[in-house]
Amino acid sequence: MSSRTLTGRNTITAQPLCITVEDGRIRAIEPGPEDEALWLAPGLIDLQVNGYGGCDLNADAVDADVVLALTRQMLSTGVTTFVPTLITAPEEKIVRALRAIAKAREASALVAYSIPFVHVEGPHISPEEGAHGAHAPEYIRPPSLDEFARWQAASGDLVGTVTVSPHWENAAEYIAALAGKGVRVAIGHTHAAPEQIHAAAAAGASLSTHLGNGIALMLPRHPNPIWAQLADERLTATFIADGHHMPADTLKAMLRAKGIERSIFVSDAVALAGMPPGIYDAPVGGRVQLSADGRANVAGTDILAGAVRPLKDGVAWATVAGVCGLGDAIRMATEIPGRQVGRRGLLRLGETADLVRFALDAQNKSLQIETVLVEGVEER
Repeated sequence: MSSRTLTGRNTITAQPLCITVEDGRIRAIEPGPEDEALWLAPGLIDLQVNGYGGCDLNADAVDADVVLALTRQMLSTGVTTFVPTLITAPEEKIVRALRAIAKAREASALVAYSIPFVHVEGPHISPEEGAHGAHAPEYIRPPSLDEFARWQAASGDLVGTVTVSPHWENAAEYIAALAGKGVRVAIGHTHAAPEQIHAAAAAGASLSTHLGNGIALMLPRHPNPIWAQLADERLTATFIADGHHMPADTLKAMLRAKGIERSIFVSDAVALAGMPPGIYDAPVGGRVQLSADGRANVAGTDILAGAVRPLKDGVAWATVAGVCGLGDAIRMATEIPGRQVGRRGLLRLGETADLVRFALDAQNKSLQIETVLVEGVEER
């Protein structure tokens, strides 16, 4: 029987804890040392990862080795569970990436555990300027159940989330079919009318992809797609908390409207995350300008080309900027997204010991990761 202990302060109560881990599970939670300076939380769960540190899931040459390397990169940032995200592209490219992820899961137990399923963000999104964001408009196409079936056949039913704009004529039928198969459908990159959004939720859509982004630069005061998604209680919203995709006041107001229980932080990290500033050629956005302050724009425009800060920094930024407290920020990056991936992200007796011990670096708006456990095994 393998056993070890880990100490740290509870991010909700600030009380010091000492957790005993045996055979990959939390077997005891007791008071920890009063002078404990570090925090202890479940491993972070990121539902939207396009890449990181040069590992690019949307590159033409993606293979199983890239997926394994990305998994290691995620662990270094405190993320123990993540959902690889493939964006709008020709069908053959999406299928190739799905096969690479499936192969990596077959080859590595760590990858198989860390990656529960794949998110395909598009290609059934809005072709309108602003709404399609950095997605290549020439590859946007209507929802197709036949194409979805080919994705699943290529990957062994690995697609677990699909982002779609419900403005398409056959959107409700498509959403209902996927939801009936247990696939999560998210609304995103859309110019849909409120009635189309509510019809999508009625058909089985349950998520909003990075709400407040992937939308027209100018909107009517009301109605508009943001209000409709905030108001619909059937939808849990994901948000990119990096200080670039939304200012603090906007995110704070959206969290109040949607409620913490229906809100999730994601990174939307692209391969340029963790890379030095400069101009890059990237599958997400094409020619991309990466600035020193952690913003990636389509070169020559103000359009964001994904995000370049890991989820841990989003948690820290939201905390330091006063968007929410550390406890809520951690919950939106662990427990609440954990409901989407098989009930992970819980710091309770008997739960799997995916744990992260860290310091909050307020000056740099980051979490300094000290220890990461995956199923009780230290990965750092």
